[in-house]
Amino acid sequence: NIIHSSGTVGDEMTHYLYVLQSITLNLLEPRAKTPVDPYNQEQRDLLQSLRQMAFELDMDPTASNFSTDRRKSVCAKEFKKLGFSNNSNPALDLKRTPPGLLALDNMVYFSSHYHDTYSRVIVTVAFLWSCYTSSVMRLFKSLSLFERVGPPLPSPASETGQHYYPMFFAQDRVFEELFCLCIQLLNKTWKEMRATQEDFDKVMQVVREQITRTLTSKPTSLELFRTKVHALNYSEILKLRQTERMHQEETLAPPVVELRERLKPELLELIKQQRLNRLCEGTLFRKISSRRRQDKLWYCRLSPNHKVLHYGDVEEGTENPPIESLQEKIPVADIKALLTGKDCPHMKEKSSGKQNKEVLDLSFSILYDVEEYNLNFIAPSKYEFCLWTDGLNVLLGREMTSEYTKSELDILLSMEIKLRLLDLENIPIPDTPPPVPKPPSNYNFCYDFSHAEQ
Repeated sequence: NIIHSSGTVGDEMTHYLYVLQSITLNLLEPRAKTPVDPYNQEQRDLLQSLRQMAFELDMDPTASNFSTDRRKSVCAKEFKKLGFSNNSNPALDLKRTPPGLLALDNMVYFSSHYHDTYSRVIVTVAFLWSCYTSSVMRLFKSLSLFERVGPPLPSPASETGQHYYPMFFAQDRVFEELFCLCIQLLNKTWKEMRATQEDFDKVMQVVREQITRTLTSKPTSLELFRTKVHALNYSEILKLRQTERMHQEETLAPPVVELRERLKPELLELIKQQRLNRLCEGTLFRKISSRRRQDKLWYCRLSPNHKVLHYGDVEEGTENPPIESLQEKIPVADIKALLTGKDCPHMKEKSSGKQNKEVLDLSFSILYDVEEYNLNFIAPSKYEFCLWTDGLNVLLGREMTSEYTKSELDILLSMEIKLRLLDLENIPIPDTPPPVPKPPSNYNFCYDFSHAEQ
């Protein structure tokens, strides 16, 4: 409440707090504003120490006998694994300000004070081999915004600043320790999200949200920050986002919940019709033989009256063949079951390799007439797999269970509710309906039509 205190005492305390913030953060400010000099021997030695600590277990014992060009080639490869784009001169990657020298200082601090963790993050976690440095840069950009490090100069004390003041002045080297904690948080969140390099921006957004939410709770020490931020895992972030979205859309109000339930059958019917229409258009499938050759193509489509599946072999380049050209057919009434994944007859003998795992996730079969007859599919994509399994479930009178159905239903419900509530913008929706007024004491105001007929 110091910031909001009125009178001389509050102003004086605010001034002292600002001075303390400025003095402490200005200790970091020059490092954040100073770019790495690619020709500075001390800075080059620091970069070499980062590389050596990361790959000391992989070093060739005969490396000392390598020629100068060979050593440069090995160093360039290892800097590339660390994520430096200028692997022949990695100092060029650190010329941006911020973070400037501050990034290098903290990377060295992490590698020297948490050597085992640093080696594990770099060596055992494959994704960081190619984006560790970019992760550091993005993380520093976020921390610089939080801590007001780097240009412009620290501004007067603010509400946001209050979130980290107690923690920032509670111990020495807090910025370096905070960086070490956050780079491990990034590693942990990446694993929880099962992310790939294409998801890098999404992971950074989640990490930034984890840090922001934890700082909002005003932790008084770094240890408390560590406990809270690790408890705020990716699953919790998703739950919080969902809850906030529901509150924002006022979907927790009983009338809106009731409206959602009334709209669901109509929208599900719309999705069912889309699935059946897609089956009527048909899809081109590939046949995978025991020799893993994918040279045969066949086409399958549903008849317009939804009673027969037509299929047959087609030539390469064929698009949307007419239904009359597909010689084979299966009456929908003869279909007994729909199987997916490892339950499919053509997947039971597949090994557990990565490629087979991808094929397994796209496989489905239909059993018809008697159980020894089946038609086996391998969808060209996950989307086609969901369309076909949903459509076949509709034909069999079952519920659609794919992830795309749930996603599309949520989108349609959200859009429909927003349209229905458009006229009620900024009007609070009551939890209970208004009370029905009491009946009038008499009905003399009602017009008597009997007199008019006479």
